[in-house]
Amino acid sequence: MAKFSRIEVVQEMEKTGLVPVFYHSDLETCKNIVRSSYDAGIRVFEFTNRGDFAQDIFAALVRYAEKECPGLMLGIGSVIDPATTAMYLQLGANFIVSPIMNPEMARICNRRKVAWMPGCGTLTEISEAQECGAEVVKIFPASEVGGPSFIRAVKGPMPWTSIMPTGGVSPNRDNLQEWFGAGAHCVGIGSKLFIKKDGAYDFSAIQKKIEDSLQIIKELKLEK
Repeated sequence: MAKFSRIEVVQEMEKTGLVPVFYHSDLETCKNIVRSSYDAGIRVFEFTNRGDFAQDIFAALVRYAEKECPGLMLGIGSVIDPATTAMYLQLGANFIVSPIMNPEMARICNRRKVAWMPGCGTLTEISEAQECGAEVVKIFPASEVGGPSFIRAVKGPMPWTSIMPTGGVSPNRDNLQEWFGAGAHCVGIGSKLFIKKDGAYDFSAIQKKIEDSLQIIKELKLEK
């Protein structure tokens, strides 16, 4: 079961500002990615449900993180239905991220006070998600939904809204400044964080990239 409440997850997401988003079918690769992210300062990590037997990899990662990465809030993304939601909660997911807005998923998460972050693309969807208990909503693909200007537009009539853009976010100062300047709660970043060298993941370079990104976000928050 989840080890962290939805409030703890939401607060940590805002504090660090960055949620890595990753999937790979090889467990050892996943462990190294999680470890590199953790050592860089990440405390909220989204593994995605995107391949056959992803649940087996995730279950092993939960056990690994509990032993090797104390305090890491490991969650699952790319979940679109209630049954899969329930399965991952049983495997220890600390939060559930979805590309869609499915109220049945909310009910399952709310019963256990687990954070549920649905994908939304309109004010109506965001409002419905909040009525269902979503503390944070995801916009995806963020660059196609409207980018930083969409966040500004939403927070005009609904300033209490916490938004995590994913898809189209880059780990550089200019891009991050646009998202956080618009009022993003945090950002989700996938492949642009996970540097490869000669076709293999460069874990040292990945750790450095994440460290640099977290430092940029920290500076941007201080400038606000």
